[in-house]
This record gives sequence, C-alpha cells and structure tokens, in this order.
Amino acid sequence: MTDDEMVEALRTAARAGTWPPPATPEAVAAAEKTIGFPVPPLLRRLYLEVANGGFGPAEGILGVRGGAAQGNFRDIAELYEDGPDPSGHIPAGVVLIYDWGCTIWSLVDFRDPAGAMWCTHQGERWPQGITLAEWLAGALAGTLTVHSLLESEPTA
Repeated sequence: MTDDEMVEALRTAARAGTWPPPATPEAVAAAEKTIGFPVPPLLRRLYLEVANGGFGPAEGILGVRGGAAQGNFRDIAELYEDGPDPSGHIPAGVVLIYDWGCTIWSLVDFRDPAGAMWCTHQGERWPQGITLAEWLAGALAGTLTVHSLLESEPTA
C-alpha cells in the first residue's frame, strides 16, 4: 500500500469514526522539537491530513498536543519527554505511540523516514521488521494483534 493509499484508507475510516480533527502544523513542530527528530513523513501526513491520533489498532495511536490520548498518556511528545523507560534502553528518537497494556508498547523509529516499528515488553525491546505503513495496514486489516507482536519477541 502506498502512502497515498494509506492516507485515503484512513481518511475513509475517519469519516466513520470519532477521531480527533487533524493536528496543527505547530503541534507537529512542537513534538519534533521535544523529540529531536522529524516525524516520519507518513505519520506527519496522517497527523496533518487525517486525524491527530486515534487511528490504528483498537482506540488508536497517540497524537501530538491536542490530539488523541490513550489512558493517562496525552501525546507522544509528553510521553517521550517523561519517558516510561527509566532504564534508558529505548534509544533517542524511538517513540512510544501505542500502549497494548501489560507493559507492551509499539514504538516508531523517528530516525528512519520509513518509520521502522519496534516493540517493548518486560524491559526488552526488539525490531518488528515492519514499517509504520505495514503496521497500519495490519491494523486496518485486523491482523495486527498483541499476539503477532509477541511472536517476534527475542528469546533468551
């Protein structure tokens, strides 16, 4: 699925859902300043053209300031700044975007324009071997589940 096709698919889904309105360019710029890396192009387009979070699996990903929250987490920049990983195992530029519960998170690598996806669970982190576009396509298709993330968890 191309970026344009992903934007259109999520735009169609947004019409049927209750997602927040798109983010402002200023809110995206503020998140980038806090994180220190640019938002990957597809995610930037989705925030600015479709919705400020709320899309993806279940209740959807976190937005930037003023967007979709998830539980006690209000936006990606605030979460990045506060950092739920006091161990320091999550490298700079890898951003938590979706809480699956039970200490399982999906993260997107802002250092990579394709937005490589990562997962954390019980203090471990590992690459998912997919991009943000593939992750979102799985969410749209209903094939992206917490079990599919944990299948690739590294073993001791």
